Amino acid sequence: MKLLFDGWKDFKRRKFFKTVTVIVLAFLFGLGLFRISTELLFEEIPIFGFHDIIDRDNPQERPPDRLEWSSDYFKQDFEAFLTQLVRKKYWFLTTEELYDYFLADPPKPIPSEKRKQKKVLISFDDGYKSAHQNILPILEKLDRTYNTPIKIVWFINPAFMGIPGTALDRASCQDFRTGLEKGYYDLQSHTSNHENLTTLDSKDLKKELLGSQNLLRACTDNLDPTNQVANHLAYPFGAVNRFALKEVKKYYKSGYLYNGKTLRIDWFRDRYFLPRITVNRNHSVEQLLKIASGGWL
Repeated sequence: MKLLFDGWKDFKRRKFFKTVTVIVLAFLFGLGLFRISTELLFEEIPIFGFHDIIDRDNPQERPPDRLEWSSDYFKQDFEAFLTQLVRKKYWFLTTEELYDYFLADPPKPIPSEKRKQKKVLISFDDGYKSAHQNILPILEKLDRTYNTPIKIVWFINPAFMGIPGTALDRASCQDFRTGLEKGYYDLQSHTSNHENLTTLDSKDLKKELLGSQNLLRACTDNLDPTNQVANHLAYPFGAVNRFALKEVKKYYKSGYLYNGKTLRIDWFRDRYFLPRITVNRNHSVEQLLKIASGGWL
């Protein structure tokens, strides 16, 4: 009798574990199907965030003549990355295009010739002179070679334009005007003085947010007939809180973070918390291309 009872208990235990295993596998399978279906249903747009571009063949841009920063990216690798994106016919979005076609409520209809193109947004923070000097020739070269003018987004601290830095010099207003006039630059705000917005009162927030807009628009006067300069903001240090956000919304259409994620155009998007992928010297061209195509790091 005891043997019969023990056998029954063993049978029930094995049945329980089998049931649990089936449930877990079904859950994982369903999760996989959900991810695949959402990736097919919702568009993903990688937004890359760079800082400075340096020429590995230029001794003046290497130690000891220049300090080395983890956020540096080599000119040669940047050109190779952009070249592959151009060859694959990516749509290089501006901040205004991203807003108009994917974030506005309601969004504008996407032009028919753009609908099937993969999309990417390339941004630079702070506005370093060496980045400008290395980037602009690349954009001009790609335009000549492939007849494809592409846009690069600059999130600028206009109070520092043309100012020699203790470590790195900043590009001047004229530098940015040159890139804008040639059709390659999209100029947006990174606040006036790169202050952490979460530490400021309302008076200083206005100074940083509205002051940045005024300086950038004054710099680009007569070059921005459609009023696209300084409509969008990248938060310094990626920092924003509820109080700062209330002020941001008074002056800007959207706000950009640094959180290592890819923007997914779905029902839950928030145009004031747009994700960006921080790029540094440790990212290979192959890694960036994989992210741009929708892959993982």
